[in-house]
Amino acid sequence: MKHATHPYYGAMLVLLSSIFASSKAIMAKLAYVYHIDTASLIALRMAFALPFFIGLGWWAMRQKSPLSMTARDWFFLLILATAGGYGSMWLNFEGLHYVSAGLERVILFLYPTLVVVMGAVFLKHHITRREWLAMGTSYAGVILVVWHDVEFAALNAGDTLYGAGLVLLSAIVFAAYLLGSGQLIPKLGASRFTAIVMSLTTLASACHFGVDASFVTLTALPQPVYMLAFLMAVIATVLPTMLMNLGIHQLGSRKASLISAIGPVSTVVLAYVFLGEQLSWVQGAGTVLVMTGVIAVSLDTAPPARATEPEV
Repeated sequence: MKHATHPYYGAMLVLLSSIFASSKAIMAKLAYVYHIDTASLIALRMAFALPFFIGLGWWAMRQKSPLSMTARDWFFLLILATAGGYGSMWLNFEGLHYVSAGLERVILFLYPTLVVVMGAVFLKHHITRREWLAMGTSYAGVILVVWHDVEFAALNAGDTLYGAGLVLLSAIVFAAYLLGSGQLIPKLGASRFTAIVMSLTTLASACHFGVDASFVTLTALPQPVYMLAFLMAVIATVLPTMLMNLGIHQLGSRKASLISAIGPVSTVVLAYVFLGEQLSWVQGAGTVLVMTGVIAVSLDTAPPARATEPEV
């Protein structure tokens, strides 16, 4: 018997998922006020999120058939989690030291266009004329948002370009991660894959933190940092993943990916409210161009894999 779908309910779930996920940059910027380093903030975020992903894995194991993974599959999964999961996350959070939350989200939102480019390079997929035009539109939008931060918000040009480069590299690594995850999700299922890869990402985070800092440092932080990390784990990590998966179940991946395009707009609004970041017509125009290009790419290709993936 086919399960009944509820499009309005599904649309609301995806919308909430995107808004919650977009709050990550806001909370990270608020935490950086207390001079916490990137590895420590990620370690706290992932430590708070880990019990939820273990629970998701336990539930998924009860629903799915037994694992049929080879040693090669497990090695590939470990590489995905370490380089793609934690690597893209670290680059993204490090970049947030130097760029506005609005610019970070706009650049990160480019990943579907990067998936298209990587598919052409590594999988010999053909890029259509429409996709080229859409990608050009998106990248022009990013240039406008960078211009806004340097000229209108009077941010340091060198820092902005450096941070933008880190976030762009994060988006590239995340796109590669999504391309690679497509090989394992059919074997594991989306929920089980998410639970395992996020648990391994937490392990990678703990290893990096162990080399870069000490447990004593992590226990001596200001109280607001722990609260922000906990909220980031629940509101910007766990909830978006679960709500997006539920929304996809109601709507399908393509519609869900289009609705999730609200992410950059919600980040800009939240950054204005909570961080006092400036708004301008240049930033608005750039954000619209990026969203237009990404939506066009999403309509012209298979739905972005992010619809079943956790945020970086």
